[in-house]
This record gives sequence, C-alpha cells and structure tokens, in this order.
Amino acid sequence: MHNIRGDDLMPKSENSPMSEAMYYVLLSLANPLHGYAVMDAVKKVSNGRINMGPGTLYGILKRLLKENLINLEEVDGTRKVYHINAVGHEALNKEFERLSTLVHDGKSYLGEGRSND
Repeated sequence: MHNIRGDDLMPKSENSPMSEAMYYVLLSLANPLHGYAVMDAVKKVSNGRINMGPGTLYGILKRLLKENLINLEEVDGTRKVYHINAVGHEALNKEFERLSTLVHDGKSYLGEGRSND
C-alpha cells in the first residue's frame, strides 16, 4: 500500500497521461459519492494499495470539476456529492486504453522469451 500525496495531481490535458490518483478517483465515481466515501472507494477499488488523504482528494476533486470531468450532484447539509459525467467517462476510457496498451506491450516484450543480452 502507498499513500498518494498532493504532488500526484498531474495536470490532465488531451494528450497527457492521467495521474494514478485522478484515475482512481474517476473510477470510484461511477456511483455518486461524497468526499470521504471517495477515499474509501479508492482504497477498495485499488485492493487496499492506495491510501489517499483528504487534502489530496479535495485537490483532485477541485481539478476534476475545473476540467469538467465530474459534476457536483447535490449538497446534503455539509456533504457535497460528486459523480463522473460523460466527459469524465470518455477521459477514463481513454486512460484505460492507454494503460492497457502499455500492459500489452510489456507482456509482448517480456513474454516473447527475450534473451538476457
């Protein structure tokens, strides 16, 4: 398990990779969640590998809102509920494809019995 810090808030542009933290937050927002529930969902979807603190989470949520990847669905008392939107789904799918390609390339290279030159 590792902790995600604020320096993991890599800017997301059309052609740049998404940070690991942003990817997991978007993945966790398939269902509407409030902030602290997002932290729990990230930990669950990463099989306990990612432990995100509130400062990092809220920085990511602010950035995702600014980039129009998520919506603020409702305010329930002091809880804000976030949900991935169509733009966020598209970005998440593109990042999934990019990561899948990296894994495929690695498997192809490492699995083809390369010599130990």
